[in-house]
Amino acid sequence: MSEIHGLGVHAAGAQLLPYKYDPGELGANEVEIKISHCGICHSDVHLIDNDWGFSKYPFIPGHEIVGTLVAMGADVRNHAIGQRVGVGWQADSCGICEWCRQGDEHLCALSQPTCVGRNGGYADKIRVNARFAIPVPTVLDSENVAPLLCAGIAVYGPLKNYGVRPSSRVGIIGIGGLGHLGVQFAKAFGAEVTAFSTSKEKEAEAKKLGAHHFVNTRDTGALKKVTGSFDLLLSTVTADQDWGSYVNALRPKGMLCALGASPSPMQIPVFSLIFGQKNVSGSAVGSPRDLYEMLDVAARHNVKAITERFAMAKANEAVAKVKKYQVRYRAVLAN
Repeated sequence: MSEIHGLGVHAAGAQLLPYKYDPGELGANEVEIKISHCGICHSDVHLIDNDWGFSKYPFIPGHEIVGTLVAMGADVRNHAIGQRVGVGWQADSCGICEWCRQGDEHLCALSQPTCVGRNGGYADKIRVNARFAIPVPTVLDSENVAPLLCAGIAVYGPLKNYGVRPSSRVGIIGIGGLGHLGVQFAKAFGAEVTAFSTSKEKEAEAKKLGAHHFVNTRDTGALKKVTGSFDLLLSTVTADQDWGSYVNALRPKGMLCALGASPSPMQIPVFSLIFGQKNVSGSAVGSPRDLYEMLDVAARHNVKAITERFAMAKANEAVAKVKKYQVRYRAVLAN
């Protein structure tokens, strides 16, 4: 097998530079994927800068990968050479723990992220366990589907796992990289959808994406008006919020689910949870089972990421724009 060539980061916050590595022998359960597209997630920025304290250098970032299978290990049965597949945050898991056995591989203690302690998708090829190479429906465009493999599953998972249905009232807090997909998926579930944003100018677009209502969160009166309105609120933002007001916006048994990590601890009056049996949770990525389902729903309901495309060679320029929140709404690198 030949070397894999990509763009690696050699120290915290450094520029991406050409980097190659020898992947060794192809494992019996592995597939090798020739990469056509790789999305840039804000998690990549955090990993490049070592904001989370566990980056190991040098490494190639990237975990929103679309490409075609060019090699398969001896034990791989359910894939075919030339098949188009996607890879998200996870590249492997133990396969035998209680979480893997029940189809929640993303909760495995030995979960192997795609670009933590290994090399990711800003490259010409990648290898992963075949279970984490998810077939992409033919009707989905590679550039628009790449961000679904992380941002898409991040919002799809809680919509599915918390039982959203046509009778549900769902609010999406923040209309950006995750939020614009959250609105589309919540609409696909048949829910009544409300978009929350600090940007009044996003109202028209949020409604075009499928939101029925819009709340300008700079207007404290508007937030008070929706008290007791929602079964599920998905927070996609990374800034501190008035969490108490959002808990108050929940209906009895409602759920506030955090997808974006705000810098400060959540301040929530406990009484507001006790009365009404309200819940607060977190969610990140999803299992291969949920990725299969999410891509199928995206294909049938025309859910697509709004993307800005960059040549793989322009990855530094693209990462800089993502870091400054200047991309609408997801940056995608193309080989």
